Amino acid sequence: MIADLRDTIFVSVADRFYVADVRVTSAGVICGIERAAQKAKDLGCEVLHAAADGDEVGIDKPVLTIRGTAKAIAIAEDCVPGAIAKPSGISRAMRRAQQLAGSRVRVVSGAAKKMPEEVKDQIRRAVHRGGGSGRISDKPFLYLDKNYVRIFGSVRKTLEAVAPMQGYVRAIQLRGLVEDIAAEARAALELGAEILMVDSGKVEDLDLVSRMVRDAGRRDVTTIAFAGDIAMDDIPGVAEHDVDILDIGRAILDAPIVDIKFDVRTD
Repeated sequence: MIADLRDTIFVSVADRFYVADVRVTSAGVICGIERAAQKAKDLGCEVLHAAADGDEVGIDKPVLTIRGTAKAIAIAEDCVPGAIAKPSGISRAMRRAQQLAGSRVRVVSGAAKKMPEEVKDQIRRAVHRGGGSGRISDKPFLYLDKNYVRIFGSVRKTLEAVAPMQGYVRAIQLRGLVEDIAAEARAALELGAEILMVDSGKVEDLDLVSRMVRDAGRRDVTTIAFAGDIAMDDIPGVAEHDVDILDIGRAILDAPIVDIKFDVRTD
Protein backbone atom coordinates (compact mmCIF):
# COMPACT_ATOMS: atom_id res chain seq x y z
CA MET A 1 0.00 0.00 0.00
CA ILE A 2 1.33 3.45 -0.95
CA ALA A 3 1.81 5.66 2.10
CA ASP A 4 -0.11 8.92 2.29
CA LEU A 5 2.54 11.65 2.22
CA ARG A 6 0.32 13.85 4.35
CA ASP A 7 1.01 11.56 7.31
CA THR A 8 4.65 12.60 7.06
CA ILE A 9 3.97 16.24 6.23
CA PHE A 10 1.67 16.77 9.22
CA VAL A 11 3.44 14.56 11.75
CA SER A 12 4.42 17.51 13.92
CA VAL A 13 0.80 18.78 14.15
CA ALA A 14 -1.03 15.47 14.01
CA ASP A 15 -2.72 15.99 17.38
CA ARG A 16 -4.02 19.47 16.61
CA PHE A 17 -7.38 20.47 15.14
CA TYR A 18 -8.08 23.18 12.58
CA VAL A 19 -11.11 25.05 11.30
CA ALA A 20 -11.74 25.73 7.61
CA ASP A 21 -14.34 27.96 5.98
CA VAL A 22 -15.82 27.37 2.55
CA ARG A 23 -17.06 30.43 0.65
CA VAL A 24 -18.28 31.27 -2.84
CA THR A 25 -16.73 34.13 -4.78
CA SER A 26 -20.02 35.28 -6.30
CA ALA A 27 -23.43 35.68 -4.69
CA GLY A 28 -26.34 33.46 -5.66
CA VAL A 29 -28.14 30.21 -5.00
CA ILE A 30 -26.01 27.38 -3.59
CA CYS A 31 -26.29 23.63 -4.00
CA GLY A 32 -24.22 20.62 -3.00
CA ILE A 33 -23.75 21.65 0.62
CA GLU A 34 -25.35 18.51 2.04
CA ARG A 35 -23.09 16.28 -0.04
CA ALA A 36 -20.03 18.37 0.83
CA ALA A 37 -20.86 18.21 4.54
CA GLN A 38 -21.22 14.43 4.36
CA LYS A 39 -17.84 14.14 2.66
CA ALA A 40 -16.31 16.16 5.50
CA LYS A 41 -17.99 13.95 8.10
CA ASP A 42 -16.74 10.84 6.34
CA LEU A 43 -13.23 12.22 6.82
CA GLY A 44 -13.84 12.59 10.55
CA CYS A 45 -14.44 16.33 10.47
CA GLU A 46 -17.03 18.09 12.56
CA VAL A 47 -19.45 20.35 10.69
CA LEU A 48 -19.74 23.61 12.61
CA HIS A 49 -21.96 25.43 10.12
CA ALA A 50 -23.71 24.55 6.87
CA ALA A 51 -26.01 26.54 4.62
CA ALA A 52 -28.96 24.71 3.10
CA ASP A 53 -29.13 23.65 -0.53
CA GLY A 54 -31.25 26.24 -2.33
CA ASP A 55 -30.20 29.14 -0.09
CA GLU A 56 -29.24 32.49 -1.58
CA VAL A 57 -25.77 33.24 -0.23
CA GLY A 58 -23.35 36.13 -0.35
CA ILE A 59 -19.59 36.15 -0.73
CA ASP A 60 -18.76 37.23 2.81
CA LYS A 61 -20.37 34.52 4.94
CA PRO A 62 -19.10 30.91 4.88
CA VAL A 63 -21.48 28.39 3.34
CA LEU A 64 -19.74 25.55 5.20
CA THR A 65 -17.41 25.50 8.20
CA ILE A 66 -15.66 22.32 9.32
CA ARG A 67 -13.22 21.30 12.04
CA GLY A 68 -10.74 18.45 11.82
CA THR A 69 -7.15 17.30 11.90
CA ALA A 70 -4.63 18.79 9.50
CA LYS A 71 -4.75 15.67 7.33
CA ALA A 72 -8.55 15.57 7.27
CA ILE A 73 -8.75 19.25 6.40
CA ALA A 74 -6.20 18.82 3.62
CA ILE A 75 -8.15 15.91 2.13
CA ALA A 76 -11.39 17.86 2.47
CA GLU A 77 -9.92 20.65 0.39
CA ASP A 78 -9.56 18.12 -2.44
CA CYS A 79 -13.18 16.97 -2.42
CA VAL A 80 -15.48 19.44 -0.66
CA PRO A 81 -15.33 22.29 -3.24
CA GLY A 82 -16.10 19.83 -6.04
CA ALA A 83 -19.31 18.80 -4.34
CA ILE A 84 -20.53 22.40 -4.45
CA ALA A 85 -19.05 24.12 -7.52
CA LYS A 86 -20.86 22.42 -10.43
CA PRO A 87 -24.24 21.84 -8.72
CA SER A 88 -24.32 25.50 -7.70
CA GLY A 89 -23.59 26.54 -11.27
CA ILE A 90 -26.51 24.44 -12.51
CA SER A 91 -28.84 25.79 -9.83
CA ARG A 92 -27.95 29.36 -10.74
CA ALA A 93 -28.49 28.70 -14.44
CA MET A 94 -31.88 27.15 -13.74
CA ARG A 95 -32.92 30.10 -11.60
CA ARG A 96 -31.77 32.52 -14.27
CA ALA A 97 -33.66 30.61 -16.96
CA GLN A 98 -36.88 30.76 -14.96
CA GLN A 99 -36.43 34.48 -14.35
CA LEU A 100 -35.97 35.05 -18.08
CA ALA A 101 -39.04 32.97 -18.90
CA GLY A 102 -41.26 34.86 -16.48
CA SER A 103 -44.01 33.63 -14.24
CA ARG A 104 -46.31 32.34 -17.00
CA VAL A 105 -43.89 29.82 -18.51
CA ARG A 106 -42.41 26.94 -16.54
CA VAL A 107 -38.81 25.88 -17.18
CA VAL A 108 -37.79 22.23 -16.87
CA SER A 109 -34.55 20.43 -17.66
CA GLY A 110 -34.81 16.75 -18.43
CA ALA A 111 -31.31 16.38 -19.85
CA ALA A 112 -29.85 14.70 -16.76
CA LYS A 113 -30.59 11.39 -18.51
CA LYS A 114 -27.75 12.23 -20.91
CA MET A 115 -25.22 12.55 -18.09
CA PRO A 116 -23.17 9.79 -16.41
CA GLU A 117 -25.19 7.68 -14.00
CA GLU A 118 -22.90 8.68 -11.12
CA VAL A 119 -23.91 12.35 -11.26
CA LYS A 120 -27.55 12.20 -12.36
CA ASP A 121 -28.96 12.56 -8.85
CA GLN A 122 -26.70 15.54 -8.14
CA ILE A 123 -27.80 17.24 -11.36
CA ARG A 124 -31.48 16.64 -10.70
CA ARG A 125 -31.10 18.02 -7.18
CA ALA A 126 -29.31 21.10 -8.52
CA VAL A 127 -32.07 21.72 -11.05
CA HIS A 128 -34.70 21.37 -8.33
CA ARG A 129 -32.85 23.65 -5.88
CA GLY A 130 -32.63 26.24 -8.63
CA GLY A 131 -36.41 26.33 -8.75
CA GLY A 132 -36.93 24.04 -11.73
CA SER A 133 -37.78 20.42 -12.32
CA GLY A 134 -36.58 17.50 -14.40
CA ARG A 135 -40.19 16.40 -14.92
CA ILE A 136 -42.50 17.73 -17.59
CA SER A 137 -45.49 16.90 -15.35
CA ASP A 138 -45.95 16.60 -11.61
CA LYS A 139 -48.43 13.79 -12.21
CA PRO A 140 -47.55 10.25 -13.34
CA PHE A 141 -46.84 10.55 -17.06
CA LEU A 142 -45.74 8.69 -20.16
CA TYR A 143 -43.09 10.51 -22.17
CA LEU A 144 -43.36 9.19 -25.71
CA ASP A 145 -40.33 10.47 -27.57
CA LYS A 146 -39.25 10.36 -31.21
CA ASN A 147 -38.00 6.79 -30.95
CA TYR A 148 -41.35 5.53 -29.69
CA VAL A 149 -42.87 7.23 -32.73
CA ARG A 150 -40.29 5.61 -35.00
CA ILE A 151 -40.91 2.19 -33.46
CA PHE A 152 -44.68 2.37 -33.93
CA GLY A 153 -44.49 4.26 -37.22
CA SER A 154 -46.55 7.34 -36.33
CA VAL A 155 -47.79 9.53 -33.51
CA ARG A 156 -51.26 8.04 -33.92
CA LYS A 157 -50.09 4.44 -33.58
CA THR A 158 -47.90 5.38 -30.60
CA LEU A 159 -50.81 6.92 -28.72
CA GLU A 160 -53.09 4.05 -29.68
CA ALA A 161 -50.54 1.63 -28.21
CA VAL A 162 -50.72 3.31 -24.78
CA ALA A 163 -54.46 3.99 -24.83
CA PRO A 164 -55.21 1.10 -22.41
CA MET A 165 -52.78 2.57 -19.84
CA GLN A 166 -55.04 4.64 -17.63
CA GLY A 167 -53.97 7.18 -15.01
CA TYR A 168 -51.06 8.68 -16.91
CA VAL A 169 -50.59 12.07 -18.50
CA ARG A 170 -49.48 11.42 -22.07
CA ALA A 171 -46.66 13.64 -23.35
CA ILE A 172 -45.90 13.09 -27.02
CA GLN A 173 -42.82 14.47 -28.76
CA LEU A 174 -43.48 16.19 -32.07
CA ARG A 175 -40.44 16.58 -34.32
CA GLY A 176 -41.69 16.04 -37.85
CA LEU A 177 -39.30 13.15 -38.47
CA VAL A 178 -41.79 10.41 -39.38
CA GLU A 179 -44.62 12.68 -40.51
CA ASP A 180 -44.73 16.45 -40.79
CA ILE A 181 -45.39 18.46 -37.65
CA ALA A 182 -48.95 19.30 -38.64
CA ALA A 183 -49.87 15.63 -39.17
CA GLU A 184 -48.28 14.68 -35.85
CA ALA A 185 -50.10 17.46 -34.00
CA ARG A 186 -53.41 16.57 -35.61
CA ALA A 187 -53.12 12.95 -34.53
CA ALA A 188 -52.07 13.94 -31.01
CA LEU A 189 -55.08 16.24 -30.68
CA GLU A 190 -57.52 13.67 -32.05
CA LEU A 191 -56.29 11.10 -29.54
CA GLY A 192 -56.33 13.56 -26.66
CA ALA A 193 -52.65 13.76 -25.70
CA GLU A 194 -52.37 16.08 -22.71
CA ILE A 195 -48.87 17.45 -23.44
CA LEU A 196 -47.55 18.28 -26.89
CA MET A 197 -43.76 18.64 -26.86
CA VAL A 198 -42.60 20.53 -29.94
CA ASP A 199 -38.97 19.41 -29.96
CA SER A 200 -37.76 20.82 -33.26
CA GLY A 201 -36.26 24.01 -31.90
CA LYS A 202 -38.20 25.98 -34.52
CA VAL A 203 -40.58 28.63 -33.23
CA GLU A 204 -42.56 28.42 -36.47
CA ASP A 205 -43.39 24.81 -35.54
CA LEU A 206 -44.37 25.97 -32.06
CA ASP A 207 -46.67 28.61 -33.53
CA LEU A 208 -48.22 26.09 -35.92
CA VAL A 209 -48.95 23.59 -33.16
CA SER A 210 -50.35 26.21 -30.78
CA ARG A 211 -52.63 27.50 -33.52
CA MET A 212 -53.88 23.97 -34.22
CA VAL A 213 -54.53 23.43 -30.52
CA ARG A 214 -56.57 26.63 -30.32
CA ASP A 215 -58.46 25.86 -33.53
CA ALA A 216 -59.36 22.45 -32.09
CA GLY A 217 -60.78 24.15 -29.00
CA ARG A 218 -58.37 22.25 -26.75
CA ARG A 219 -56.09 25.02 -25.48
CA ASP A 220 -57.51 24.86 -21.96
CA VAL A 221 -56.81 21.11 -21.66
CA THR A 222 -53.55 20.86 -23.63
CA THR A 223 -50.10 21.79 -22.34
CA ILE A 224 -47.71 23.03 -25.00
CA ALA A 225 -44.00 22.49 -24.42
CA PHE A 226 -41.04 23.51 -26.53
CA ALA A 227 -37.44 22.31 -26.74
CA GLY A 228 -34.49 22.18 -29.08
CA ASP A 229 -31.15 23.57 -27.89
CA ILE A 230 -32.66 26.75 -26.44
CA ALA A 231 -29.94 29.20 -25.39
CA MET A 232 -30.31 31.56 -22.44
CA ASP A 233 -30.54 34.56 -24.76
CA ASP A 234 -33.40 32.86 -26.63
CA ILE A 235 -35.62 32.40 -23.59
CA PRO A 236 -37.34 35.83 -23.37
CA GLY A 237 -38.30 35.77 -27.05
CA VAL A 238 -39.53 32.17 -27.03
CA ALA A 239 -41.52 32.79 -23.84
CA GLU A 240 -43.54 35.45 -25.68
CA HIS A 241 -45.07 32.72 -27.86
CA ASP A 242 -48.06 30.58 -26.90
CA VAL A 243 -46.15 28.06 -24.78
CA ASP A 244 -46.46 26.66 -21.27
CA ILE A 245 -43.16 24.83 -20.73
CA LEU A 246 -39.61 25.31 -21.98
CA ASP A 247 -37.35 22.27 -21.70
CA ILE A 248 -33.77 23.56 -21.58
CA GLY A 249 -30.87 21.16 -21.44
CA ARG A 250 -27.36 22.20 -22.39
CA ALA A 251 -27.73 25.88 -21.50
CA ILE A 252 -28.43 24.83 -17.91
CA LEU A 253 -26.28 21.71 -17.48
CA ASP A 254 -23.26 23.31 -19.16
CA ALA A 255 -23.35 26.23 -16.72
CA PRO A 256 -19.91 27.33 -15.48
CA ILE A 257 -18.87 26.10 -12.07
CA VAL A 258 -19.12 28.51 -9.16
CA ASP A 259 -15.68 29.42 -7.84
CA ILE A 260 -15.15 28.08 -4.32
CA LYS A 261 -12.66 29.26 -1.69
CA PHE A 262 -11.49 26.83 1.00
CA ASP A 263 -9.53 28.62 3.71
CA VAL A 264 -8.05 27.39 6.97
CA ARG A 265 -8.45 29.99 9.68
CA THR A 266 -5.24 31.52 10.94
CA ASP A 267 -6.67 33.39 13.93
